[in-house]
Amino acid sequence: MASQIIAVAVFVAVIAVIISDKIHRAACALIGSLILILLGILEPGEALDYIDFNTLGVLMGMMMFVGVIRNSGFFEYLAIRTAKAAGGDPWKIMVYFMIITAVLSSFLDNVTTVLLIGPMTFIICRKLELNPVPYLLTQIIASNLGGTATLIGDPPNIMIGSAADISFMQFLFYDGTIVLISMAAAVVFFRVLYRKGLQVPRSRMDEILLLDEKEEIRDVVLFRKSIFMVFVVAAAFIFHDVRGIQTGIIALSCAGCMILIGRQDVEETISRVEWPTIIFFAFLFIVVGGMEKTGIIQALADLMMRTTGSHYVILMLVILWVSALCSAVLDNIPFVATLIPLIMGIQAQGVDVWPLWWAVSIGACFGGNGTIIGASANVVLTGISARRGYPIAFMDYLKVGAPVMLLSILLASGYLLILFGGYWN
Repeated sequence: MASQIIAVAVFVAVIAVIISDKIHRAACALIGSLILILLGILEPGEALDYIDFNTLGVLMGMMMFVGVIRNSGFFEYLAIRTAKAAGGDPWKIMVYFMIITAVLSSFLDNVTTVLLIGPMTFIICRKLELNPVPYLLTQIIASNLGGTATLIGDPPNIMIGSAADISFMQFLFYDGTIVLISMAAAVVFFRVLYRKGLQVPRSRMDEILLLDEKEEIRDVVLFRKSIFMVFVVAAAFIFHDVRGIQTGIIALSCAGCMILIGRQDVEETISRVEWPTIIFFAFLFIVVGGMEKTGIIQALADLMMRTTGSHYVILMLVILWVSALCSAVLDNIPFVATLIPLIMGIQAQGVDVWPLWWAVSIGACFGGNGTIIGASANVVLTGISARRGYPIAFMDYLKVGAPVMLLSILLASGYLLILFGGYWN
């Protein structure tokens, strides 16, 4: 009993300090892990067993891969080409940027995507003499929706895929379908919301057409190699389950290939890995492992089963909505790290939990759109906006993000009911 109290207290304290943002989240997870080990809740070797090294491999590999591609000017080139393809029309540019942001976020880290697309938005909005905030808000929404579509698009999906052995193509089918539906709904929502604020003279549109995307290419050879390797990476993830190769191995291998063929400085590339994020993940797994070992996770699984009366469809919807609402105000990474062993605990009771994995994935990823602190991409891009002289207040974001989140979760509820309403009959 004492060990359970300690495990819960450590977990709650770690989450509370992370929310307060007083101490770096990596330090919080590290201290929590050390407390569990020093108090004998976990043995040192046992603690390592709880770390999901496949998830860490995917994160490190993709961070290095993107770091190399960024040196070519690939993303800036793509942003300008997209704006020109829209003919300089403000509304079309908004939709096209949403699409390109969603597509990039489905294969790259959301933060990396908004960091690359966001600054280009300011250039284009300056040419059009438009407020960039609506564009930035739509890009945040699109990055979180797009990141839901694939195995590697968002950290929660990487964690779920590793724990449940779900393939890239399965994520693309189950999550990708509802992402397309939700993206379409979001576009309609923004069309209504911004229908009067995106009117500019034709002369300003013509200025967009005069931008030269080729000037953004800093290394032509690396640019061509980057395009080739993006397709290689996509193919490798799509077919990884055919050969039974772990996604972490694929990500690290592709990063290594990109470094070699791109002739990049290895030390510089490795330095671009967000090591605090990697450390945070590693020790967070240990903190959650303490709750798993002491039986807390299994007890929560039992409680959830009793509360829903073993009505698994209700359980699926509860998990979807709880995941979304919690992820809107909490970092979805520790939240999903807690839910994974919980669902595995339900599985240990002989329940087929296949639909529950999708409820967690969709709920946690879509929920990130709910508030300005719901996902890392939200915080990063709104921070950039504030530094450029366009601050976005918490409530201003809430008026846009919350309705989109609720709409997408409502659509997801119907989608899951159609797919799995009779699954347990």
